Amino acid sequence: MAIVEDPVVYLEDHGVTVTSGAISGLGILDMPGDFVLGGEAVVTDYSVIAEASKFGSLKYGAAITVAAIAYIVIDNRLVDDGTYCQISLKKT
Repeated sequence: MAIVEDPVVYLEDHGVTVTSGAISGLGILDMPGDFVLGGEAVVTDYSVIAEASKFGSLKYGAAITVAAIAYIVIDNRLVDDGTYCQISLKKT
C-alpha cells in the first residue's frame, strides 16, 4: 500500500502565502546573504520552496508574490522527488 502524504503539511508551520496569477499556496521563503567584493557588500539571494503541482511550471519572468512582496521568477527547479520546487526570485 502506498503512503500518500499532503505536501502542504510540511509547509504549514513556517510557510508564507505564495501567489502567482490565480494560483495560491504556501511556501518557505529563504533569504541567505553573502559577502562580496572582499566583504565590502552583502547580497541577498531570494528563493521560495513551494508545491511543484501548483508552482512547478512557472518560467523566467513570471510574476509571483511571496509574503505580500512582489518578485519575478529567475529560475525554477524541482527538488528531490518533484513534490516541491525551488524558485529563485528577484524583487521588482
